[in-house]
Amino acid sequence: MRAKVSVLIPAQNEAAHIADCIRSVAWTDEVVVVDSGSTDGTAEIARKCGATVVPFVYVPGGPKKKNWSLESLEFRNRWILILDADERITAPLAGEIETVVEQPTPRHAGYYINRRLFFLGRWIRHAGYYPSWNLRLIQRGMGRYERIPDPDPANGDNEVHEHVLLDGSAGYLKEPMDHFAYSGIGSFVEKHNRYSSWEAQAGRWYLDPQPGHGSMAVHLRLRRAAKRIARTLPFPDLARFVFHYVLQAGFLDGAEGYIFCRLLAEYEFLIWAKQSASRIAPI
Repeated sequence: MRAKVSVLIPAQNEAAHIADCIRSVAWTDEVVVVDSGSTDGTAEIARKCGATVVPFVYVPGGPKKKNWSLESLEFRNRWILILDADERITAPLAGEIETVVEQPTPRHAGYYINRRLFFLGRWIRHAGYYPSWNLRLIQRGMGRYERIPDPDPANGDNEVHEHVLLDGSAGYLKEPMDHFAYSGIGSFVEKHNRYSSWEAQAGRWYLDPQPGHGSMAVHLRLRRAAKRIARTLPFPDLARFVFHYVLQAGFLDGAEGYIFCRLLAEYEFLIWAKQSASRIAPI
């Protein structure tokens, strides 16, 4: 019998990833792909792989895919596993999740899952990217994503740094999942050019959860606060490179680690440059 888990995969133009993602959760009872108008065949591939596909149209000011899905869809199971299309659940992790959901009295409202990032074919073990804890397994109705103000409706359904606010305690699973975020350097640059525009516009927000809507883990709050402070310092791109490559030992990941840390620094520079450009009066 399949595990009583409902998998939520938000997607847009993920034809290169969606099949492998769905196959990695074939042991679950339900897989739902919420698709934002993909034009590359993502929805068709997902259906062929046995997933239920639900179309989603973003309304500016309204909930984005993940929150809309958690609020609107009638998942058949008590436990929901939220997975990005470029992530994979490993066999050991699947077994661990099955053990958790079979408990008649759950110990926690949700569970953090560690994530291994692969870049240019190499697992980035250092640079501050492992361990990387993400709250992805939650009980239905016990969590939602924070709603971050988006100053530009043109950004659309762009979900970047939102975290789950959980109504209850959280546990930690031992086994990691795999993350294949970038097919190459071009993929990294394309994604982070979009992400930097979003961060440059919404960069001064900070979470202020409404009463009764759960809380964010302390380590995430501290990381976000540290990032805000760091971006007030001179040369934030240089500071980020030193942090990831030197202080977090990214140099131990070889050439791939050096490239990755340099690209993170360039990402930080783009955010700073776009923020600065927005403050410069036109000549």
